[in-house]
Amino acid sequence: MEMIGEIIEGVNGALYGFVLIILLVASGIYFTVRTRFSQFRSLGEQLRAVTEKPDGKGGVSSFQALTVSTASRVGTGNIVGVASAICLGGFGAVFWMWVIAIIGGATAFVESTLAQIYKKRSPGGGYYGGPAYYIEQGLHSRTLGLIFSVFLILTYGVGFNMLTSYNLQATFKPYSFYDATISPWIIGAVTSALVGYCLLGGGKRIIKTIGVIVPVMGIVYILVALVVSLVNFSALGAVISGIFANAFDFKAIFGGFGGSCLLLGVKRGLFSNEAGVGSAPNASAAAEVSHPVKQGLVQVLSVFIDTLLVCSATAFMCMTSGVDISAVPERDGAAYVQMAMSATLGKLGPIFITVTMMLFAFTTILGNFFYVEQCLAYILGHNPKKIAQISFKLGAALTVLFGAVLNAKLLWGIADVTMGLMALINIPVILILGKYVFRALDDYEKQRRCGKSPEFRASEIGLKDTECW
Repeated sequence: MEMIGEIIEGVNGALYGFVLIILLVASGIYFTVRTRFSQFRSLGEQLRAVTEKPDGKGGVSSFQALTVSTASRVGTGNIVGVASAICLGGFGAVFWMWVIAIIGGATAFVESTLAQIYKKRSPGGGYYGGPAYYIEQGLHSRTLGLIFSVFLILTYGVGFNMLTSYNLQATFKPYSFYDATISPWIIGAVTSALVGYCLLGGGKRIIKTIGVIVPVMGIVYILVALVVSLVNFSALGAVISGIFANAFDFKAIFGGFGGSCLLLGVKRGLFSNEAGVGSAPNASAAAEVSHPVKQGLVQVLSVFIDTLLVCSATAFMCMTSGVDISAVPERDGAAYVQMAMSATLGKLGPIFITVTMMLFAFTTILGNFFYVEQCLAYILGHNPKKIAQISFKLGAALTVLFGAVLNAKLLWGIADVTMGLMALINIPVILILGKYVFRALDDYEKQRRCGKSPEFRASEIGLKDTECW
């Protein structure tokens, strides 16, 4: 395990120390400029698009697609991941998370619009698609689509879900009944059983369950974090100045407490909002809309909800609490959050975090498996037979069990590597195919200026090989 950990750490250093940081930032800036800062100027259109209902009965709405993608984005990483980044990289890591989210909004717009352009009709009704499909159709490479799908399954079906399970059980550490030998197994087993039960209910049930839980839990968490920050309002000025001072401090950028604030901010920002990774397009493709740009705009909103709202809520809740980072055991993110909540809300604080983590973990895992099922069907060329589906889902539920008992550093490392490899494939692809998104955006805005509800035809942007348009 130590040898595996060293290999993963080395790959992580190569990926995030140079390649991915440049690729993420450069592509995000490029898409921001080419879409004329669409993530900022189109807020009204984003809100309008998310409230539209599908024309077909039983179709997946833009809002449902938003909740699935947000369920995967908004998870334990928004709590433990953010806290860990602050513990290891300092307050400046928050600034770099914001940067990745702001420019990443344009990247999310491009990849999700592409997923809509190249989506497929399902024989049973509805739509499906994602990066594997726009890679195969747009670049005429099924091989690259298969490689991407394998990385997605490893990332979301194994890496992220195991890490989510670990983060959940870690929030129980402050309680007197917690036993480091037995408790992780019990918590992992219960979580695994609940996940398995829900997964066996099918994809429609996943969307419905997530659609009910995500908005409620997100709003409650943000409100409580806001209350904690307001209670500690006197510390807010020092926290904000500390974020900007640390973000541009030479030592913090290249060292920090346990690592670079820039590196950790990018890692945790990417882990949280997933812009450019190629996950959310799998949900975006399922939405029934009249124009691909509408779903692209919806996914911009998802990125902002995830990082600028939920991650920032966690960051300010922790940083204004007055808890000294050096006093956090092993610089553990879960411990930092629990200590911050205890400092302000007493015994009620850790209980609230535990309940929130349970809900976040559950919806994240379900949202992740929605993506995994899409890619599994792509690899096979058809939906797996019933026995194969049941076997796969039971096996997937077992990864949740084992994730609860593994090493945190190893799990973070595995998730970072597989996520980085997804981005390494997806971003160059959307850079190549982005021209069609820019044309689609021009078409959408032209129709809006004429007072129309935009409708899309692929021939208008020079495409002839799309199935649905």
